[in-house]
Amino acid sequence: MDFFEAIKQRRSIRQYTSTPVSEEIIKKSIEAAVIAPNSSNVQTWNFYWVKSAEKKSLLVKACLSQSAARTAAELMVVTADPKLWRRSQKPLIKWAVDSQAPKPVHVYYEKLIPMTYRWGLFNSLAPFKWLFANAVGLFRPFLKGPFTRRDLQEVAIKSAALACENFVLALTAQGVSSCMMEGFDEGRVKRLLRLNSSTRVVMVIAIGYASNKGTWGPQWRLPVTDVFHQI
Repeated sequence: MDFFEAIKQRRSIRQYTSTPVSEEIIKKSIEAAVIAPNSSNVQTWNFYWVKSAEKKSLLVKACLSQSAARTAAELMVVTADPKLWRRSQKPLIKWAVDSQAPKPVHVYYEKLIPMTYRWGLFNSLAPFKWLFANAVGLFRPFLKGPFTRRDLQEVAIKSAALACENFVLALTAQGVSSCMMEGFDEGRVKRLLRLNSSTRVVMVIAIGYASNKGTWGPQWRLPVTDVFHQI
């Protein structure tokens, strides 16, 4: 399927048939997801394919029992956790060495990433980072964040959302439909997956083959002229 055709065909499908989706399709879509662009390439995301019938039933309830969740052949939970920078650091440093990357790249992953992604107990490091950034910013353009745990969670969420888009477009390209759901009880989903306090649930993705009642009307978007600006 052509890339632009996949973009146009992707719709948020609310109801699915009982046809199962092959494991090969899911795994191929995950492979597409994890090559998505992400902040500093630290890849602070996780994908949880909920296959257990018992846990899937609980996840459907946590998704407010909406039809997309109830009828989906499969459910994928995508999370973001800024603490996962630690998982990536050593492989990234090795990659920089093996690739003979410039010295600033080594410094970035060895020094700057740990400084950026630590917030301290009760965000105790945030005021110091804020003071430093704003002091330097008086004299030249300088990053004004992220400082707090919430700031870093936001960065991780943005990266995970990019991976989600890759995932659903890969599904579409293989003839499978999806729905990226934000309607869920995050606390219950986190307990179900036993996630730590720094992890955020970005979305739950329903996966399956669309029924003829999957959508109730044509796709609608604002005109490009309303949202595109040239300055």
